[in-house]
Amino acid sequence: MSTQLPLRARLAARATRGVAAISRAAGRGDGSVIGGRVGLGIDPRLLHRLAAGRQVAVVSGTNGKTTTTRLTAAAVGVLGPVASNPFGANLPNGHVSALALAPDTKYAVLEVDEHYLPHVCDGARPQVLAMLNLTRDQLDRAMEVAMIARLWRDTVSGRHLHVVANVDDPMVVWAASTAEEVSWVAAGQRWHDDSAVCPECGSAIERVPHADGVAIHWRCTGCALARPQAQWTLDDQAVVDPDGNRHDVKLSLPGQVNLANAAMALAVASRIGVRPNDALPRLAEVTSVAGRYAIVERDGKAIRLLLAKNPAGWLEAFDMAEQAPTLLCINARDPDGLDTSWLFDVDFAPLRGRRVLISGDRAYDLGVRLAVNGVDFTHVRSFTDALATMPDGRAEVIANYTAFQQIRAELNRVD
Repeated sequence: MSTQLPLRARLAARATRGVAAISRAAGRGDGSVIGGRVGLGIDPRLLHRLAAGRQVAVVSGTNGKTTTTRLTAAAVGVLGPVASNPFGANLPNGHVSALALAPDTKYAVLEVDEHYLPHVCDGARPQVLAMLNLTRDQLDRAMEVAMIARLWRDTVSGRHLHVVANVDDPMVVWAASTAEEVSWVAAGQRWHDDSAVCPECGSAIERVPHADGVAIHWRCTGCALARPQAQWTLDDQAVVDPDGNRHDVKLSLPGQVNLANAAMALAVASRIGVRPNDALPRLAEVTSVAGRYAIVERDGKAIRLLLAKNPAGWLEAFDMAEQAPTLLCINARDPDGLDTSWLFDVDFAPLRGRRVLISGDRAYDLGVRLAVNGVDFTHVRSFTDALATMPDGRAEVIANYTAFQQIRAELNRVD
């Protein structure tokens, strides 16, 4: 496939691979960002050129992008090698690197930052787009949720593209409703605070238990926006496809949210020609995603790493975490967002009664929030100090982005 590229694009792709390799050899990360930046500097149309001739699926949303991308790539892998960005380099630099490093694959599954979805859809021209969810995240520098929903809605309008969308998120449903083709997936939504108001008319969203006793039906009280009928649904630990076939999903990843991510992955993969039963063994093989969910043995502790970067993500992390000593780590650096006021939107009550340690650049902000919630805690200066104070056995670590990356590096966990 790479031999069909114009000379300039071939040189750009080689430069992308070469710079990424140098970065890895120097221990400066996987090189995806810097490699892609160099490649795009040589050929600004490199994303379009590298994606041409492939079946491309893209995955976007506030939470769960990296995991759903990993699961989708595993599912599509039934058909052959897949180009992907498994470590979360979800801007065009990362997409170019992913495609350049796998020049001869017929398939690509790319995680895409919510803000860059129009750019990537223009450049990569995907056949399938997964819309997971929309919640607040880094509001000190990012768009508000309704603005992202409008951006997505405008992106899919009039475009030849199949959308796989979460039927339980009103913002996603509104955004996806202008698409030519939509597969609706009942992926669930625990966090409702960012979709309490209709994006179409501003009226309140009303939620009532569905007749099946499992789903939550929602509708706008002022216009016609309402929860569509889902084609893909969850039934206990199974995913039910549009034909009514029930597929038992056995994941190595924890939590109900990852079952929902698996449902989204199966729905996307099916549009590329993968039968769910063929994909299920591949999903079960995914044990860790860019260090997330990994259990690492260190100093007599079995430490599990969980990433939580916004209120919705913390809610899901509490569902996954076991009743064990727990370290919470909060930074507020550029990749995290500098404003920590969102901590007061998180209900930390599920942590009451367990041993809680806090650390990070903004540990004291977190401590104030925990005190308000009546959660006892101990401040430690570092991850190493936390390990020294924990008893042997299971331990949970929940951290936001840069804090997570620090701990992941200390544990040498990169997969």
